[in-house]
Formats: sequence, C-alpha cells, structure tokens
Amino acid sequence: MRDAAFGLPDQIDQSMQESREIGGLPAMEDIDQVLILGMGGSGIAGDIVEAIAAPRMAVPVIVSKGYECPSFVDRRTLVMAVSFSGDTEETLHAASIAYELDAQIVAVTCGGLLEELAGQWDSSLHLVDSSIPMPRCAVGAVSVPLLMVLQSIGLLVGVESELQSCVETLRKRCDSIKNGLNAPLEVAQGIGDGIPLIYGGGRIGAVAAARLKNQVNENAKTPAFFNVMPELCHNEIAGWGVVGDVAHHRISPLHLRHSFEHSRLSQRFDFNESIATGGQGEVATIQAQGDTPLAQLFDLILFGDQMSLELAALRGQDPGPIDVLTDLKHLLAE
Repeated sequence: MRDAAFGLPDQIDQSMQESREIGGLPAMEDIDQVLILGMGGSGIAGDIVEAIAAPRMAVPVIVSKGYECPSFVDRRTLVMAVSFSGDTEETLHAASIAYELDAQIVAVTCGGLLEELAGQWDSSLHLVDSSIPMPRCAVGAVSVPLLMVLQSIGLLVGVESELQSCVETLRKRCDSIKNGLNAPLEVAQGIGDGIPLIYGGGRIGAVAAARLKNQVNENAKTPAFFNVMPELCHNEIAGWGVVGDVAHHRISPLHLRHSFEHSRLSQRFDFNESIATGGQGEVATIQAQGDTPLAQLFDLILFGDQMSLELAALRGQDPGPIDVLTDLKHLLAE
C-alpha cells in the first residue's frame, strides 16, 4: 500500500498519456452540463474534477453519489461514470438511467459490467490499470481521464500542462519523505490514539479533507471526521466553544492549508485553532506544495495517504483488507 501511495506521480503521468487516446467524444457545442457518477475511492474523482474544473468551465459540473440520476439529464448531458471494479451497483444503476435518457456517456473502469455496458451503449471507454491494488490507490488513474476528456472536448483549457507540473510536485514530495523528512509520520505520531478531525478551506481543502477522512477510515480502521471552512465557522465551532480543548475528548484536529484559499479564511483557521486548543497549543497543519490548484490538491492527497498509512502502522493495522465493506457487499448481493 505504501508503494502504491508513492506511485501516485507515475500513475498520474501514465493516465495522462493513455487518456489522450479516448475517442468517440461529443463536440463542445453539444454539451450543456457535465454529470459525474461514482462512489467511494472512485467517487473522489468527481470531487476532484468539480473542485478544479467547475470554477473555470462555462457549463456546470455536478457530482452525484448514489443510485439516483438527476432529472435534468438529457442528450446534451455529458455523463462520466467512474467505477474502479466496474461493478459498483449505485453507479451502474444511475448510469443505466442516464443511458435511457439519451445522455452521452464516458465510462472509466478496470472492467466488470460497466465495461460491458459501455460496449453495448457504444460509449467512450477508458480502461484503468487493473494492477492497482485497491480503488483508494487509484485516485490519479480515475480522475485524470475525466480532466483530460474535458480538455479534449474543449470545455477545460490547460489541463495537460497543469498535470505535468503536478507530477513534478508530487515527485519532490515523495523524495522528501523517502529521504528522511517524514512529515506524514510526525503528523500521525501527533494524532496518536486520537480521532482525527480534519478541516480544509474552500473547494480544494474540502476535497483533500474528505479524502483524508476516508483514507484514515479504510487504512487505519479508525473513525475520522471532516468539515470545511468557512461553513464550519457558522455552526461546528460553537460546540468547541462550550466543551473547550478538544484534546480532552480524544479529538486530534488537523488543518489542511493551500495557497488558493480565500484571503478571509486565514483568520478563521487561527480562531478555530484557539478554540480547539484552548489557547494552549497548536493544531497540526499540513501546507500544500505546488504552483497550481491541481498540484496543491494532489499534494495534500499524497501527504494524507502517507499519513493514514503511518497511522495504520502505529496502530498495528493492516491497511489493505476492508472486511466490513466486503461483508456488506456480500449481504447486498444475497
């Protein structure tokens, strides 16, 4: 799992090269909206695209996680269905409805039923490297094709150069960890036996925080929670204002920061830190590296993935198996 995490820059680079070959895409003038379907480790791809592409595109990007297909879907909707296994029932159900509504579909998968359906529907298809051990290890492989598709259609400009910069940033981060500056281990040690409470700012911080929360759940097999600035300043911090220092409740706050936050968020993070520590300490902070929003988002993802693995090691947990999720799938299959 650690090797897979360190492989993220190469994964992004490989996916970028392969995604240039995706064919059968609609023309830009034929698309009024983009819908991305996916769950879990595949669904994070939609969150990444929404955070990066939505502020720059002339058409809306909507992420849907569940069985439902929004009623606005029609022949002028680009639907990108993402399922690492190809057998995620929620995604298959929603994509099937989208097909019946005459949407233009792009499927991203390792195979499974989604690959079969894409063939039957004569839809665009991108096959993900099936040697990747787990969906949660495929964050680059499932998200990069979506960004490249939007660039190929003409809905999003400059993605490829940003991905190349992202790869360089991530390789530097990997080298620093491998060469002894293991900041993810230090953060994990600071969390100890606490429950991580992860705060991010804006779209980028929200995706990074949600991703880290999910990685801690699956890799370290422990509860974790997240929220987003500035929304949490209108509700959640009221709870800390009453109970005081979160450390007394085994809560370990963690701030994910990046250079593209709104200028007003810095004071909010500072105030939250004073509430969370009772003014007696510092909240662990991860500062993203990179020159672009895309690079900084993936840098926070890579850092968080490594931190969750270090936390698993400290707690004696094998990060691979996710038995409880497997049991649930078997129950649903029956």
